Amino acid sequence: MATKTKKITKKEKTNPVVAKSKDGTIQITLKIPFKDVRGVREIAAKEIGKDIEISGFRKGKAPLNKLLASIPENTLIEKTLRGILPELVTKIIKEHKLKIAIFPRFELISAKENEDWQVRAVTCELPEINVDNYKKIVKESAKSGAQTKDKSKKEITKEEKEQRVITTLIENIKIDIPKPLIENEVERRLSELLERIEKLGLTLETYLSSIGKKPEDLRTDYEKQATETIKLDLILSKIAEKENVKVSKKEVDKTLEAYSTSGEPPNVLEERRAVIKSILKKRAALDALVSLL
Repeated sequence: MATKTKKITKKEKTNPVVAKSKDGTIQITLKIPFKDVRGVREIAAKEIGKDIEISGFRKGKAPLNKLLASIPENTLIEKTLRGILPELVTKIIKEHKLKIAIFPRFELISAKENEDWQVRAVTCELPEINVDNYKKIVKESAKSGAQTKDKSKKEITKEEKEQRVITTLIENIKIDIPKPLIENEVERRLSELLERIEKLGLTLETYLSSIGKKPEDLRTDYEKQATETIKLDLILSKIAEKENVKVSKKEVDKTLEAYSTSGEPPNVLEERRAVIKSILKKRAALDALVSLL
């Protein structure tokens, strides 16, 4: 059961401080009135208390003071913030007209008893991208690169052309990628890696030893890969938008059918449809660039 939220009135302003960095990173620092914390914390404690046993009381029947004393502090803080932050930060994002690219990552600054709690939310906006000369860049840079290759090879494959286009776009179109966007992608890749090696019955240490890398080496590799992946994705999205690339409903439906399972909720299918449509547009933009070579 989700922790109930408590609306903060105008008299209980959180006075958020919104700071934007040059790369698009956004930090939202806010104070949460302790009277609001207390109310949501009590609700959180009662919900947690339904599943714990306290000596002298039946399960779920212990008084609030006993619950507060028995529940680990970090658990209670986390549950309390989950009941406050989503609605509160969403409101701040709307008020400040922020177009965030990823869901904020929260950092607890202070959570002292009888004092306003302080929290920082870190997110980012997508960077501005200039692709005005992308066709010229692809034609000149990619063809120039082709001349340095083995001249005895008369014809290059579509896959090789595609890779040349991708490399050209990444190297020649400058974008300042927000750090949170890169970190988000790195964490996703690390999570997928851990899941894969656990299925193989290995530990991260064993895996790293087998490939001769240290944890910091792996993260560095993933940061480079994530930066290039995000950069290419943003560039192709911008080109598709600039060229007003269209994909047919039939094409989207066909792809959706191949990757969906029966019985999925309508909202899940619509989200997947939007993702597929975006991917197909970027694929069409890339194919058009490859045809220039």
